[in-house]
Amino acid sequence: MSKVAIVFHSGYGHTTKAAQAVEAGAAAAGAQTELIQISAEGSINDAQWASLAAADAIVFGSPTYMGTVSWQFKKFADASSKQWFTQQWKDKIAAGFTNSATMNGDKLSTLHTLFTLAQQHSMIWVGTGLMPANSKAAQRNDINFVGSFAGLMTQSPSDASPDEGPLPGDLETAKLFGQRIAQVAQRFNP
Repeated sequence: MSKVAIVFHSGYGHTTKAAQAVEAGAAAAGAQTELIQISAEGSINDAQWASLAAADAIVFGSPTYMGTVSWQFKKFADASSKQWFTQQWKDKIAAGFTNSATMNGDKLSTLHTLFTLAQQHSMIWVGTGLMPANSKAAQRNDINFVGSFAGLMTQSPSDASPDEGPLPGDLETAKLFGQRIAQVAQRFNP
């Protein structure tokens, strides 16, 4: 059984909801999962760092604020330099996700930041593996309506509570993404 750790920051709860959907998908695929929420101060504790060290896959998540990750996620990323120096996460599976209020909102910039972090750690990146819903018949709650290949993108209207967003299609996309991550981790760690 693979272990998938999802380490994320959420400012208002929307990114937490996306993280939970990724976790549900990974668990449904048979992975042991753990959610690790970065605190409002940008920190995780020693036990959580140990969980990341023991994971077969690490999924990074952050809301998109001003075109990139939140400062709390950036603080976590900077703190991972100890793991980088020893290449502790080398060859672990990596993936990433983000949420913002708009359909684009420079989410790809955030995913590129998460991808770069993973590459600096010599990790193996996994994209969504999902085709976009981009036909005339597409509906907002279709799978991968936001159309991302590099990682999961979810959208929550700016006036939506975490109970209202991300939208159901994005959460289903998140579950499928979590399943894919668990399946890839299993291939690399039979």
